[in-house]
Amino acid sequence: MIDSSVSKIMTLKTEKNKSFPNDKIIIYDLIGKDSKKVLELFGKPVRIDQSEYDYEWWIYNEPIEKYCQIGIENGKVVTVFVMGDQIDITPFKIGGSVRSLQSIVDINEEVDFEVDQNLYQFELTEEELATVPLVRYKDFFAQIYIDQFSDKVSSIRFLDGKTLVKMRPYALIYRGKLLSSEELDRDLLSIVEKGKEQQIFDMTNVIRIRNGLTPVEWDQATADVAYSHSKEMHDEKYFSHVSPNHGDLTNRLLNGGVTFLAAGENIAARYVDAISVVEGWQNSEGHRTTLLHKEFTHLGVGVYGDYYTQNFIKAW
Repeated sequence: MIDSSVSKIMTLKTEKNKSFPNDKIIIYDLIGKDSKKVLELFGKPVRIDQSEYDYEWWIYNEPIEKYCQIGIENGKVVTVFVMGDQIDITPFKIGGSVRSLQSIVDINEEVDFEVDQNLYQFELTEEELATVPLVRYKDFFAQIYIDQFSDKVSSIRFLDGKTLVKMRPYALIYRGKLLSSEELDRDLLSIVEKGKEQQIFDMTNVIRIRNGLTPVEWDQATADVAYSHSKEMHDEKYFSHVSPNHGDLTNRLLNGGVTFLAAGENIAARYVDAISVVEGWQNSEGHRTTLLHKEFTHLGVGVYGDYYTQNFIKAW
């Protein structure tokens, strides 16, 4: 769920990875391979973020044009996410037209498959078919995130069947055992949330650079304000830019000690992870305007449970 109101705009580095694979490497072929192969081809990740689906995200964000995340579970690659347009994912292409997809894969309303003798069928809505279709490719699956404003491929997530079932990103019918990820306690969830915040920050800058804008810088005080809003929405079971206790974005930022010339906010809830949130914001006109506001210089992101807040500011 993304807030239906227009996002508000109000007036008032890390260590580089050692190497990167050459253009002949098809990154999705890493699925099922040992994590040692990832290290051999990519070097050490810039950081490792825990997910809530039993795998760790190895993050490669330098250079930003080759942004990708590789999911490792028990030493094996189970998912690969590509947003950088300089990574070879032939026959797919980041920035490729939607029309070109039709000659590569079949896009259907239902996708059924078997895992360990359990039967699963995902059913996609018309909106999902238009914005994030699920397709079979080779012996795994691909979620293709489409930028509806440019009618181009924005990013692609490749994943195996078990990981897809654990995530459950679409309506699911099944026969047999429903695979689920391990339940995390609050301490572990907090670690997951911090990783999501950084991923949202990274992906926001990928999108800004893709659209010819200057990347934003991280601002911790603004992030603290965003986190407090996400936590309050979760705890008090509401969904709004206006807090019943702390007011609108301007009041919350000022009370948090943030000085700014302009500010904007995006909020979301009930998304499976950071990737789906950012792509959802990009496909909503009001949120996209906030993401691509050329005057914003800094960003703070706060995640609590499945509530997400990103606060942009133009610093003094």
